[in-house]
Amino acid sequence: CQAVADKKSTMPMLGNVLLEANAPDQLRLLATDLQLSVAGKIAAKVESGGSVAVGAREMLERIRMMPEGQVSVSTDGGSTTTVRSVGSARRYTLHGLPGDEFPALPQPEPQAVPLELEVDALLRLISGTYFSISTDETRPHLSSALFEWEGQSVRMVTTDGHRLSKMEIALSGKPANATLLIPLKGVLELKRLCEEFKGERRASGENAAPVLNLSQSGPNAFFLIDDFQFSVKLVDAQFPPYGQVIPETTEWAVRAPRLPLTDALKAVSIAANERTGGVKLTLSAGKMRFESESPDAGEGFDEVGVEYNGAEVTVGFNARYFLDVLTAIEDDEIILGLSGELDPATVKPATDAVNSRYLAVIMPMRI
Repeated sequence: CQAVADKKSTMPMLGNVLLEANAPDQLRLLATDLQLSVAGKIAAKVESGGSVAVGAREMLERIRMMPEGQVSVSTDGGSTTTVRSVGSARRYTLHGLPGDEFPALPQPEPQAVPLELEVDALLRLISGTYFSISTDETRPHLSSALFEWEGQSVRMVTTDGHRLSKMEIALSGKPANATLLIPLKGVLELKRLCEEFKGERRASGENAAPVLNLSQSGPNAFFLIDDFQFSVKLVDAQFPPYGQVIPETTEWAVRAPRLPLTDALKAVSIAANERTGGVKLTLSAGKMRFESESPDAGEGFDEVGVEYNGAEVTVGFNARYFLDVLTAIEDDEIILGLSGELDPATVKPATDAVNSRYLAVIMPMRI
């Protein structure tokens, strides 16, 4: 909840987490910034029901400082909240706000049909594409990720205008259709939640693939994982026609080892111009050379052996864009597609997985 609560908002309540005890055996926690919302529940022994809103970050910091074991949370009938360690003398007092002033969280409509998706599938989609979402919030169609569910496949596409990432995964369940444009903050929060959920399952020794329910109601999408619900207000914009950006073919295809390529590119990028991050890539028979230069940092050079027998080609690229893609790909080898110094390049795994396909497009730059 603390990650969603908005401490900087002009509405003080949005920096709080709502603690709500309306059942004898559970405590609900809720937070929202009016764009994202989270609601979860944990087991608790409730002696007297009620609700109170307290600073999310302040509450988290105090809980972290508690000794191992149970904690007791109580209010004085108003909004002053005491957090106490059951097994020691440690306690804190926080000044909160009445729970009934907390804004209502959006809820899926009863007729909304939930779609089942493995948590791992959503995490793979996000991990392979989130880095090419634009951080420019004035361009909402680019500062978001396109999520498409068509039949028995789901895909996620992102672009910031300089690069594009597309990940597609085949599903075994019943066919479905959905299109969501999820804002950057929502994508990053979903990524964190999926990682934490997988980590908890792994720590508990559970081997079954965790599944989430996805549904859409009005302007919001809802993701339900066990007893935890995350909702995000979708972007009302038109995502670029990404199919027009992806080259149907490239003139040259280079097969290269991913890890040596990553290592060489990282090394050479240290000497690249800090403002542009530009690195010059030159292909010749059996070799891929990287060169960089900067007025302040001097020059960098390295080369990697590759499978290529065509003419010599030189193209300039932003090193970080390439490194992001190489990090996202898990295959030992990649296929780099090039057509010329002003044409977009494509990067994909050398072998497509049985149930997934990945493709990245990177625009060149003059160096």
